[in-house]
Amino acid sequence: MNPSGAGHANRRGTPEQFDRIISNRSIENHGDQMRKPDRLGVLAAAVAAALLLGGCTSDTGTGTAGGGQAADRTTRAAAAAGVVVAPAAGEQVAPTTPIVVTAEQGTLDAVTVTNAKKATQVKGALSADRKTWTSAEPLGYASTYQVKATAVDADGRKVDRTADVTTVSPKAQAYPSFIPAPSITDVGVGQPLVVKFDQDVTDKAAAEKALTVTSTPAQTGGWYWLSKREAHYRPKEYWQAGTTIKLHAGIYGVDLGGGVYGQTDRDLTLKVHDSWVAKADGATEKMDVFQNGALVKSMPISMGKDATPTHLGAHVISDKKQKYTMDSCTYGVCPPDPKAYRSDENFALRISNDGEFVHENPNSVGSQGSANVSHGCVNLNAANASWFFDHFNLGDVVEVANSGGPQLPVYDTYGDWAVPWDAWVAGSAVK
Repeated sequence: MNPSGAGHANRRGTPEQFDRIISNRSIENHGDQMRKPDRLGVLAAAVAAALLLGGCTSDTGTGTAGGGQAADRTTRAAAAAGVVVAPAAGEQVAPTTPIVVTAEQGTLDAVTVTNAKKATQVKGALSADRKTWTSAEPLGYASTYQVKATAVDADGRKVDRTADVTTVSPKAQAYPSFIPAPSITDVGVGQPLVVKFDQDVTDKAAAEKALTVTSTPAQTGGWYWLSKREAHYRPKEYWQAGTTIKLHAGIYGVDLGGGVYGQTDRDLTLKVHDSWVAKADGATEKMDVFQNGALVKSMPISMGKDATPTHLGAHVISDKKQKYTMDSCTYGVCPPDPKAYRSDENFALRISNDGEFVHENPNSVGSQGSANVSHGCVNLNAANASWFFDHFNLGDVVEVANSGGPQLPVYDTYGDWAVPWDAWVAGSAVK
């Protein structure tokens, strides 16, 4: 017990004494309706009531005995109420939500935010007027952060405030893989950007809003979802030569639906080299090659025969190998199927995942320029294949016409250019 506190309470009087004072005042005034109110008596009763209520105020701070202690406690309580921590206790927030501590009365003297499990402190900064502290780094998932703040009121008295902030616990975290991989920095004008998630994304719009593509110079482009896990981006027309493309997947902390959240942010930067576009025509069995729109070479070819025609449309080179084993089993056509084959080829550039390449084939040289006899590839002689291999790279384009085959499907590696622009825009999740 605090002796000075006990004496202070006795000077104020007991609750029973206070009740008797109020009762007597009521009887006195009620018995004389024409008499003016006893203003001194009413004032005394009000003061007594205020003192009694003041004696019930609780606070953990220290102060002087008597009325000064009660006033100091009241000031401290008001100042403490003026320190606000957001997000509020009890919420489970995304880890990208900043923690903000605000002194609505006075200024902040010190703020620390600590990961309760790891005992590491979160970086943050005070505003110039010292009224606001804001965290300056992302938080972790499934974590509790202890906030401790000290505020100073106008009279220089300090008040401490503590609070907890808790982040959400995801059911799963989705990782965004990129195609091309970040190790690739140089691409052709036909290169789409592909983001593949390792978890289903049910809120595609939230994911797409977190995927930012910038191009310099600026070009119109858009996203198209092939599935719950795969989104592609391409411009309306081929990229301009010399373009710099930047992809930012800012998905960390993003609710992707169904309890799945983004695992990490990632970035990709690509540079578009000269425009290389080859136009292969099955009717003429010839391929014309254009660099930045100018015809630089023509060469005889042999494309897919009637039983295995080459797909129509724009194909984009996704891989190249100087020596490569062509095996139809890689796309499900295996012996004893008469369409099955396995052969070692040179100067092979992949243009689809359906077994289509541009490559050297000495066995079809006699038909190149006159007949289509391949299993779907674009065959060249040794000299032309070597030249083509040296000049064409990832992202460059091979457009196929008059092959007698179906359109290259959008899902086949980079069949993106088979989709008309209106349909492509309709494939976006953001309307």
